[in-house]
Amino acid sequence: MKLREELYQRLVCHINRKTWWHVLPIDPKAYEKRGKFLASSFAEAEFWGRPLDEPQRVSVVAPLVGDEVTIERKLFGERVSTENLTVKQRFRLDAIMKRKALAKGYDSIVLMSPTKFVRFNRTGRIPRSLELNILRVC
Repeated sequence: MKLREELYQRLVCHINRKTWWHVLPIDPKAYEKRGKFLASSFAEAEFWGRPLDEPQRVSVVAPLVGDEVTIERKLFGERVSTENLTVKQRFRLDAIMKRKALAKGYDSIVLMSPTKFVRFNRTGRIPRSLELNILRVC
């Protein structure tokens, strides 16, 4: 599914306007390997551990947007993940996705649920629940 340019720009503005929640990774090299993962709410970030006390702001210009299947197809040409991935395999896949996305000119990855992504494309309504992976962390 190709995003219309006006929807894409509205989403970029929304991402840059809102605050994001982050859980510090255990691995000190995680940002370098996989990027920095952020959640759209404190409650969603809690799934990964204790979020930082203060939300963060971001500045993205060229995000790769979609549900899991769409993102993988844009990066690899096909679906490569399965429901049975271990955490270690998921981290390895995230690292590969980061490298591929950067090579294709993206600065971040925005993940939506499949139903919310379809609705976003049809109606332009931005979902409340988003996951964001900033690929270059300073």
